Amino acid sequence: MAVCMSQAVLPAHAGPRGELGAGPLLRWMDAAACLAAEKHAGVSCVTASMDDIQFEEAARVGQIIAIRAKVNRAFKTSMEVGIKVTVQDVFTNAEKIVSVAYATYVAKPVGAGKVELKPVELLSAEDHLEHSLAIERRRIRLGYVQVFQKLMQESNKEGDFYTCEEKDAVSTEHTHVQSTELVLPPHANHHGNTFGGQIMAWMQTVASISASRLCRSHPILKSVNMFKFWGPSFVGDRLVFNAIVNNTFHNSVEVGVRVEAYNCEEWIKDQPRHINSAFLIFSAVNDQGELLTFPRVKP
Repeated sequence: MAVCMSQAVLPAHAGPRGELGAGPLLRWMDAAACLAAEKHAGVSCVTASMDDIQFEEAARVGQIIAIRAKVNRAFKTSMEVGIKVTVQDVFTNAEKIVSVAYATYVAKPVGAGKVELKPVELLSAEDHLEHSLAIERRRIRLGYVQVFQKLMQESNKEGDFYTCEEKDAVSTEHTHVQSTELVLPPHANHHGNTFGGQIMAWMQTVASISASRLCRSHPILKSVNMFKFWGPSFVGDRLVFNAIVNNTFHNSVEVGVRVEAYNCEEWIKDQPRHINSAFLIFSAVNDQGELLTFPRVKP
């Protein structure tokens, strides 16, 4: 069964352009998907990853956001949750799709026991289609990680460096942003872990600042790629976010974000735990709504 959430977009949720910020939206999406996963599993669930999230439409103050999340397929201890976000104008009743995403959640049983997830009950042709596609998305997801790790290993070989000879290229060091957050009880979910949606929101903030150092405007988040949780964090942890521009592509820019967690002892000893990474794609527009061009960058 699906879980549905509705949210009115208030000024506190909006960015400098009067549009719904990606941070609040990511928190709402994660909350709805987690509820759907737990409704199916009957136990606590945590976010493992989110496939590429595409943002198609902007929501503005006064409009209504509707989020629908449902489990497409259950595997042994994990499941795929489909998330669909729409925006409705209260005056015209016009409805548009804001985002469609797929998240993986892992069941967390109490104690040392294991959970064998029950199969998803398929009630419609759409359910059957998403159930079939889920196994293909899982295969692609796992293969994608392996390919990426291989590319990283190859790029780390001695002498294998990319150089940009363009005279006006901007050093990526100029785009480096670091931010530290203390995890407090309001940032934790009902499991006692840092809420995955909150981490997403913090990552979006530092990535946006990084991108803004190139476009001299307010960047617009277009997609989030390879968003994966490598480990948990808890109330009392210090989370350190490092963001830097990886490359620019004329009208868009990719920002990489790495998140490391420390408890008090690890903080003193400088022993971080890598808990999350993602790549965020931004564009930017001028006052006339025209796409801005990003300069070339030099790593």
